[in-house]
Amino acid sequence: MARESLTSDTSVILPAFNEQTTIARVVEALRAVATWREVLVVDDGSEDETANVAERAGARVLRHPYRKGNGAAIKTGLRRATGDFILILDADGQHRPADAIRLVSGLVTYDLVVGARSARSQATRARQAGNAILNWLASYLTGMPIPDLTSGFRAARRAPLLEFIHLLPNGFSTPTTTTLAFLRAGYSVRFESIDAERREGHSKIRLGRDGLRFFLILLKVITIFSPLRVFLPVSVTAFAVGAAYAAWTIVTQSHVTNSSVLLIVVSVLILLIGLVSEQIATLRFEGPRS
Repeated sequence: MARESLTSDTSVILPAFNEQTTIARVVEALRAVATWREVLVVDDGSEDETANVAERAGARVLRHPYRKGNGAAIKTGLRRATGDFILILDADGQHRPADAIRLVSGLVTYDLVVGARSARSQATRARQAGNAILNWLASYLTGMPIPDLTSGFRAARRAPLLEFIHLLPNGFSTPTTTTLAFLRAGYSVRFESIDAERREGHSKIRLGRDGLRFFLILLKVITIFSPLRVFLPVSVTAFAVGAAYAAWTIVTQSHVTNSSVLLIVVSVLILLIGLVSEQIATLRFEGPRS
């Protein structure tokens, strides 16, 4: 499939909240590099002129009557988009339009192409460290290397995105959820290395507050698709501690304590719950749609 054919069937979704200083430049830059099916700016209840500025720049604007969240804006865009392919990026000017072409071009082979930010693109060392921890944990839980779990710059086929739309949160964890859902569902995912510019203004994500939310959403998605990845290590750890404590009390006190027995029983219960959860996940999951 030619690049021009891909972009002409791609709906660009830009969730925006109070981005009047950057939105026109982003929309105009996107329209300059390719002919898109449409550029959708979803104004998430902005208190400034974001919607009007985006319309003057040539975007099709969808408005929320009040602020619902970044994820809710993306879901609105997905429901109203008309293209078979979707490009999602932030409205703050971080992402380069030329990289958008690279991501969309990857949809010839892949179902999801994520713009994986280089280390120098991270805003602060604290955020870089936080993202590294999330990437490592996500890589373990999915069994696949994930260099950038939280990048909001991505291109995907619209059909599988709609398949998982009920899983997407209304907040800032849509990239996390879509990446994990695509991987665990067996779709083809590629991480394309990019350099992101410094955003203008202040980030709306807070490391401490939102880091915990990202972690909980990560566990939620994995327990939906592969619960044993969570339950099995907990079960093995509880059993190992209980067995080691039992062995130590036998040697030192010539009997087995109630604590060690309780740990071993709990480990078996956790394993059984994990096995049942795995079966439920297998039964409820329909697999990739043709």
